[in-house]
Amino acid sequence: MSTPLTDSSRNYLELEEKYGAHNYHPLPVVLDRGAGPFLWDVDGKRYYDCLSGYSAVNRGHCHPRIVSALTNQASRLTLTSRAFHSDLLGEYARYITSYFGYEKVLPMNTGVEAVETAIKLCRRWGYQVKGIPENKAKIIVCADNFHGRTTTVISFSTDPDSNRQFGPYTPGFIVIPYNDIPALIKALDDKDVAGFLVEPIQGEAGVVVPDEGYLQKARQACTAAGALFIADEIQTGLARTGKMLACDHEDVRPDILILGKALSGGMLPVSAVLADDEIMLTIRPGEHGSTYGGNPLACAVAMEALQVLKDERLADNARDLGELFRKEVENFGSPQIRLVRGKGLLNAIVIDHPRPDAAWDLCLALKDNGLLAKPTHGDKIRLAPPLVITREQLLECISIVKESLKVLAL
Repeated sequence: MSTPLTDSSRNYLELEEKYGAHNYHPLPVVLDRGAGPFLWDVDGKRYYDCLSGYSAVNRGHCHPRIVSALTNQASRLTLTSRAFHSDLLGEYARYITSYFGYEKVLPMNTGVEAVETAIKLCRRWGYQVKGIPENKAKIIVCADNFHGRTTTVISFSTDPDSNRQFGPYTPGFIVIPYNDIPALIKALDDKDVAGFLVEPIQGEAGVVVPDEGYLQKARQACTAAGALFIADEIQTGLARTGKMLACDHEDVRPDILILGKALSGGMLPVSAVLADDEIMLTIRPGEHGSTYGGNPLACAVAMEALQVLKDERLADNARDLGELFRKEVENFGSPQIRLVRGKGLLNAIVIDHPRPDAAWDLCLALKDNGLLAKPTHGDKIRLAPPLVITREQLLECISIVKESLKVLAL
């Protein structure tokens, strides 16, 4: 049983319940301040943030350099729309394409907008370059994927909570098992396949890490079949897994790279799709766009946020502390933990307990003990603190996890 809510917290929750849509089931905590790896609730209690805004807050909350970039630009110019040029869009495009090694970038806002953009680019490339007959292009995706919530994207979800009673669904997708190269090769036999869209690690599914070599073999299979390899690095990218991109662990260069979440350091919605000219230039003026995509505020913030990742060597910190986290939790020898898995500071523990709500109960205990995390898909708890967390702070988080497991003692 979680600690009872204070009157202040209860008031905020009642307002949300009465006036807000009921499309989320948050932990019962009301937050009003953040700094580094910490969050504070409206009653002044401090917590370790071990969700990081679903990996959007990789540099910690309110990083001073990113806040400065945001406030400086916000006082000058925030939005022009793409009807006009701004002094920052070209600079940002040069910066991010050089940063990741692509010829072009198409800036968007949310992660799912970037996924939709990649789907359109892949299809257009399939028609104009590969020569697929009009309206016949197919894209291969994986079961248990999570690429967002738009109508097109939920059309190829295998999660009933995502797509039940939202049909009719968008056609043009082939669903295969994740981490299954033979299934991918078989699906690529279809000459109307334009590309393969994949998460290097399936985050929302519970941090499912594929076999070593899976991404490299998938890349090779796509190349052999003349199909695009599209990596959704919205959650796994930007130093989260111990490399700048999760694909970097296998030296894989996607044909289309999708970024979001941490691209702004958690300051505002910023996403991007990167590709080379052969793909990107198949879309011409008027055929795709976004009022806010590439706005000056987003450009200024994203450049500073990307520079912070390199200057503070956050990929190295994620690699080292991720190894420490998994080793220490495995050493618990807890009968309530079936499995610990992850890469870098994107990790999950799989709960082994007869109660179906055991993971939720554990998250409530974690909250009471000063750590915020959230279950996903029932029995899995994702633990992904900001990458600025120190070794000492992470060890304290590990101690909190160990203490909180007592709530599940049989």
